[in-house]
Amino acid sequence: MTTSHFPVAIIGGGLGGLTAARLLHIHGIDATIFEAEASAGVRTQGGMLDIHEEDGQQALRAAGLHGEFRKIIHEGGQAMRLVGPDGTVHLCEEDDGDRGRPEVDRGDLRDLLLNSLPDGTIRWNSKVSGARPLGGGRHEVAFADGSVITTDLLIGADGAWSRIRPLVSAARPAYTGISFVETDLLDADARHPRSAAVVGGGFFICLGDRRGFLAHRETDGSLHVYTALKADEDWLDTIDFGDPEAAKAAVLAHFEGWDEDLRGLVADADGTLTPRRILALPVGHRWDRVPGVTLLGDAAHLMSPFAGEGANLAMLDGAELGQAIAAHPGDTEAALAAYEEALFPRSEASAAGSAASLDTMFGEDGLEKTVAFFTGGPDAEQPGTDTM
Repeated sequence: MTTSHFPVAIIGGGLGGLTAARLLHIHGIDATIFEAEASAGVRTQGGMLDIHEEDGQQALRAAGLHGEFRKIIHEGGQAMRLVGPDGTVHLCEEDDGDRGRPEVDRGDLRDLLLNSLPDGTIRWNSKVSGARPLGGGRHEVAFADGSVITTDLLIGADGAWSRIRPLVSAARPAYTGISFVETDLLDADARHPRSAAVVGGGFFICLGDRRGFLAHRETDGSLHVYTALKADEDWLDTIDFGDPEAAKAAVLAHFEGWDEDLRGLVADADGTLTPRRILALPVGHRWDRVPGVTLLGDAAHLMSPFAGEGANLAMLDGAELGQAIAAHPGDTEAALAAYEEALFPRSEASAAGSAASLDTMFGEDGLEKTVAFFTGGPDAEQPGTDTM
């Protein structure tokens, strides 16, 4: 079998990998993305993201895409509502358009990045089965279809269960203690008006007794709901998700006595329910410099979503990596060393904040402490969350 060579190989076509490829492209450096999915449209790309001025938007400016980004913002999406288990509204903020964290649909943002790359940049249906060093900073990457490539620079942008991470680190994601069950309410204003009224126009948080509901109003008028519960790691395995009604009943058993409109976010959901354990790499995850390979995004610093930093950091990682490579022509090791020197402390701070926010929201007096964070009350020093 012929082995093809690619000077720069990016494994993973998520937001971070796409941003890295975009930065390299505008600096005249060819890179190829290898993505496991069969095509850009094979699945929906998840819910809403709040893109922060200090990281995600900085990356988009570096990529020359900030103007186009402004066109896909979900107007009104920065509104936020925080309620208790009895339905009492403790905080209600409207979108004033000036909070520096506008909401966008993840799929729209991914399309923006995809469309900014030359045709042929992405090799779809390329699922990595393994990678190994060849010496001198070069690596070989094998794919599930039996094909093999070599590369001078290998970038692992392949998420939580990265196949590239073992080249630099033995760390693996661990369960954080929080499980999600995701549901959708479609055409909410017409079909689910009570749920639409509960959630409002943007981001919604309901907390109490180490559990709660987190929800977004999507750009298509649906509501995407995350039912969150502090639970044993095997709790989700006890639920038959092949039977949506039985699964709803199993989830709602943990919300007895909660306001019926809140329970309706699960009880009235359309379609299937999706279980999801929340995992994280150790706070402060880092590695010694390994020639010819590095990581970005969740592959480097998977964290819980309770500070809204995952996608933002992935894009900033991609932008800074691309800029470092462009700034050190012919010296890949200097570029990777400079990139990782900034990456490690930045990701450690965000991961620590996410972990602390998880403890706040799903610990004792989680509702009160979260309200205090957003209102500047006596517990305002506690970290909080802005979005999922």
